Amino acid sequence: MTVLEVKNIKKDFGKTKVLKDVSFSLEEGQVLAIIGSSGSGKTTLLRCLNFLEKPDSGEIIVRGKHLLTEGCTEEQIRENRLHFGLVFQNFNLFPQYTALKNVTLAPTLLKKGTPQQLETQGKQLLTQVGLQDKMDSYPYQLSGGQQQRVAIARALALQPEILCFDEPTSALDPELTGEVLRVIRNLKTGGNTMIVVTHEMEFAKSVADVVIYMTDGVIEEIGTPEQVFDNPQSEKTRAFLRGVQEGF
Repeated sequence: MTVLEVKNIKKDFGKTKVLKDVSFSLEEGQVLAIIGSSGSGKTTLLRCLNFLEKPDSGEIIVRGKHLLTEGCTEEQIRENRLHFGLVFQNFNLFPQYTALKNVTLAPTLLKKGTPQQLETQGKQLLTQVGLQDKMDSYPYQLSGGQQQRVAIARALALQPEILCFDEPTSALDPELTGEVLRVIRNLKTGGNTMIVVTHEMEFAKSVADVVIYMTDGVIEEIGTPEQVFDNPQSEKTRAFLRGVQEGF
């Protein structure tokens, strides 16, 4: 079943065209990896999907529901965001709250259950990401990898249809990257539909069902990992992958 359809999304910032007619679709349970150089439009695309930026034109359709409508109210935009969960590069946890409170805060404000139900759910999610012994810890007491895992549990707490990751390991030391990538692998096993903007090519190759290579605000190439990594059709894709292999 098609969960997400993105059609002809465009986004300009002043005279700079950041997204130029971007279209793709995503099936339930698929993992989409988006790769490309800095400035290619990857993060802006995620922000548009999560309604942190408003596209200038195009369509965003989740399970047949058109989300990008004329004259969207602030309330509608907030509702649209609930279809997506976003995990940021830099965790964005609330420093004054424990790991458990960070996970349960949004569902509590949105009255998604009783306090007891939401606490139970929060504990289950933190256990799912391997933090059952850190529920009462504050962000400053956690490593970067642990903070990112709290952020993942927080995104899952609202039960989004599509979970989005914006370079989830870019702020981590190499030894902490593996623990976050393992959590994302496990989420795939659990059937979660995900979009992952990443510079971890081996991870994208091994976990993604679909890979998009973006450059200059357009989708230059889209296909399975085997197609994009092993048999790229675009010279721009080949040049990008050569650069990655050479350590640029």
